[in-house]
Amino acid sequence: MDASRELQRLASGYQVTQAIHVAARLGISDLLATSPKSLSELATATNADEEALARLMHALTALGLYRVDGDAFTNTELGEGLRVDAPRSVAGWARFIGTGSHWEAYTGLEESIRTGETAFPAVHGEPVWEYRAKHPDEQAAFDAAMTSRSDAVADAVPAAYDFSRYGTVVDIGGGRGRLLTRILERNPSVSGVLFDQPDVVAGADDLLAASGVAARCKVVGGNFFESVPAGDAMVLKSVIHDWADAESIEILRTCRRALPADGRVLLVEQLLDRSPDPLSTAFSDLNMLIMTGGRERTTDQYEALFAAADLRLSDVVPTAGQSFIIEATLRHQA
Repeated sequence: MDASRELQRLASGYQVTQAIHVAARLGISDLLATSPKSLSELATATNADEEALARLMHALTALGLYRVDGDAFTNTELGEGLRVDAPRSVAGWARFIGTGSHWEAYTGLEESIRTGETAFPAVHGEPVWEYRAKHPDEQAAFDAAMTSRSDAVADAVPAAYDFSRYGTVVDIGGGRGRLLTRILERNPSVSGVLFDQPDVVAGADDLLAASGVAARCKVVGGNFFESVPAGDAMVLKSVIHDWADAESIEILRTCRRALPADGRVLLVEQLLDRSPDPLSTAFSDLNMLIMTGGRERTTDQYEALFAAADLRLSDVVPTAGQSFIIEATLRHQA
């Protein structure tokens, strides 16, 4: 391998990100879902300049997303993953990862490394949560990206962990309810509570109804720094990694106050010391530094967070993906 050429390729990775982002925004893979299309047809359907689109398609074909036979383009297996309706679609993530606010925040990486401060508010003037609240399009892109990435996790978590032992499972920060829906589908004796900010859970009813679990699930809006609904098990998927230690401990303490004596807190997170994909987890950790001020953690670091919240790490269960189910009980339990 030519090390210099490989390093140059890695250093130019932002070009690949933007090319795939634009392909997802234009819906190229969706247009090719049912039949091959010529460049002219694609340009017309996407309202794009044909010559400029030809250059983009040439790059994306070289990346392996599309193939061309004569003058007609088709999806490859990679390209199929950019379809909105594809199983485990990456379309939502690709549309988000190239958005201006996310992209520009990375220009503050050097300052974050020098100071330890979060880059996003330094670049944009306010924390990411407040920024997205003022920019609905970017909030929608973020929500779609999280939904896109949740599909694999939503299948892996209930397959790896026995939820049937619980009467009520509370999904804290559960978004539109994708994970909780999967848990309830797999465990028909369990009831659920979906808890998130009021504007987030407002869109959850349709998914719950379509999955046939609405009768067993309450939807509650609120703030997990203040209070959460009571339940036998509290699931927090990709929540704690968004926050620094002080805020994480506060969230865990809120959960502890709502737990029965034999209850469980179940974090679904990546682990730096056990990751099956260390590169991906390391860059997720870097992303937390830049975007939210949170971090990916080791098992020992989660154990310390639990102890500070008067909880005890009781189990770590791997899933079929990159995430682990990190279980905690009340500290006084044997």
